[in-house]
Amino acid sequence: MKKVSLYTDGACSGNPGPGGWAFILRCDKTQKELEQAGGEPESTNNKMELTAVIRGLQVLKEPCEVTLYADSTYVLQGMKSWMAGWKSRGWKRKEGKKLAEVKNVELWKQLDQLMQTHQINYEHVKGHAGHVENERCDVLAVAAYQRYLPKR
Repeated sequence: MKKVSLYTDGACSGNPGPGGWAFILRCDKTQKELEQAGGEPESTNNKMELTAVIRGLQVLKEPCEVTLYADSTYVLQGMKSWMAGWKSRGWKRKEGKKLAEVKNVELWKQLDQLMQTHQINYEHVKGHAGHVENERCDVLAVAAYQRYLPKR
């Protein structure tokens, strides 16, 4: 099984507002690297964080051992801990004594499908703290959403 490193980040100007996502995918053995970014005119930071991971996993052509580097606690906790409970409750989350639909459920479902293919290890990186790949993803994600800002 190939080992790859996936670095991701999402960004938003306002929340909601124009959003951007980016990833860097690196094959650990060959050091080949792929960088991609994109955006939407109206999104949220959490949606862009999820989209970055989804887009990165989608480019893998075979099952891989993926080390995911992300600064989003929302994404990492969701993947590692919360998703199992959401799925067992029909994609509902606990809200007090009631159940409510999981926010961004379509993205979470898409991510769940991709997670079935790969073995994923999780690494939390502190955002805006000098981590080279995280900083690069942030630059790419910000540039992606800036295309949707009004021209001055």
